[in-house]
Amino acid sequence: MALLGSSAVEEAARSRTEHVAPMPLYDEIELVVSELSSNGESMSLLPSPYPPWVVMVPFALPGETIRARVYRHGKMHSYGDLISVIAPNNPLRDDSRVKCKYFGACGGCQYQMLSYETQLELKKRVVEKAYESFSGLESIVVPSVLPTIASPKQYGYRTKITPHFDVPPKSGAKSKDWEVRIGFDQKGRRSVMDIEECPIATEVLNQELPATRDEVKRSISTYKRGATLLLRDSLVIPPKDPVDAIASNGKPATAPNHDEHICITSHKAQVRERVGSTLFEFPAGSFFQNNNSILEPLTSYVRDAIFSPPLLINAAAEGASVPDSQSPRAPTHLVDTYCGSGLFSLTLSPYFAHVAGIEIDAASIRAAKHNLALNGLPESKHAFHAGKSEDIFASVLLSSSETFPPQDTVVVIDPPRKGCDESFIDQVVKFGPAVLVYVSCNVHTQARDVGMLLRKTEASGEGTKYVLESLRGFDLFPQTAHVESVAVLRRR
Repeated sequence: MALLGSSAVEEAARSRTEHVAPMPLYDEIELVVSELSSNGESMSLLPSPYPPWVVMVPFALPGETIRARVYRHGKMHSYGDLISVIAPNNPLRDDSRVKCKYFGACGGCQYQMLSYETQLELKKRVVEKAYESFSGLESIVVPSVLPTIASPKQYGYRTKITPHFDVPPKSGAKSKDWEVRIGFDQKGRRSVMDIEECPIATEVLNQELPATRDEVKRSISTYKRGATLLLRDSLVIPPKDPVDAIASNGKPATAPNHDEHICITSHKAQVRERVGSTLFEFPAGSFFQNNNSILEPLTSYVRDAIFSPPLLINAAAEGASVPDSQSPRAPTHLVDTYCGSGLFSLTLSPYFAHVAGIEIDAASIRAAKHNLALNGLPESKHAFHAGKSEDIFASVLLSSSETFPPQDTVVVIDPPRKGCDESFIDQVVKFGPAVLVYVSCNVHTQARDVGMLLRKTEASGEGTKYVLESLRGFDLFPQTAHVESVAVLRRR
């Protein structure tokens, strides 16, 4: 049974030229689900006598017969609410797996009714489909996608949540019955659901959430508009001043437990996390991956992919031994683009002689430099630069080929969801590093960028060509449809 990639619904979407939905809004209709989209919504064809038209409905599975109510029309398909599952797909669906009472209404999770093995397989297929549809590459140059790396935690993993709320209407009949709702959006709507617990969030965040909600309700009249709250899981940060560790009676205070987790609610406060043996501190409002449990497997995989021999990376990723005699010349220089507060720069630092980090956010660069000192790493071999990656990449590397020899340099790319600008890809092609590792939270833009890079290197005529060596998904967000993807390219 196809979970993703049915040609029938794809053909239906392509065949529509009028862009006019063939049915009125708010009609209820019985549908048979054909497949799942990359964002976890089911896709069904309208039954006869309707012309080919796709309806997207959340929380339904392939092969199921469902009743849905259409609430919005798009140019190529319609959107519906799931009213009921008439004929469930057993054993694929097992509603006893669901751990959240808001599942099926809240837009945060899509897959709680599925086994974790099925979730991982779905995410592998998302990566495959992305490269089939968005890379523009021939299938012969795209390697088989490796099995998705599982998250060590499937619930209680999310280290950051941002519940939000609206303010009461200023006047009118609606204000009489209005209640404060603090939580997350209803699936497919901009309506806030009142949610007092999130099972995918860490324990410390769920412990703090009731008090945060109560404070908002007490002070709701002071808000002029709606707002978004921040709750972030952090390790205890040791006091910087020894005086802070002295109790009021003049005796040494009890030493803080540096492995204790606390909840941070101020955007400006510092957060501490540990990835393997490396510590990171950064402002609570800045970006850092939200599933700490998988970050050590992720960074270790990137390290192993960089130093594994060509053509043996797939075997190495599956646990097969790789003879030392077959190891290629090891790279000595690392460039971490879109480096944030230094996740890859610092965890991979012990394996390189020189490391450069590039990031547009100046606050993240300050955090990266702070984390350098926090971990006792030498400043002499590290350089962090604030600025647009395409500009800094040109000024730092292309004018410094002796410092970062292309044949000895690895470039790690970890951009935002929009992917890389073409000017950045051009800089990478011109520089021609030995290895490229592209880490992405949006496999569709990753596939687009990797395809562009391979075509540009083939067309450059400068002899720098790459092999797309491996593709693999990482499950940073279990119970959701999201998948992170890692692509490894090696210069021939």
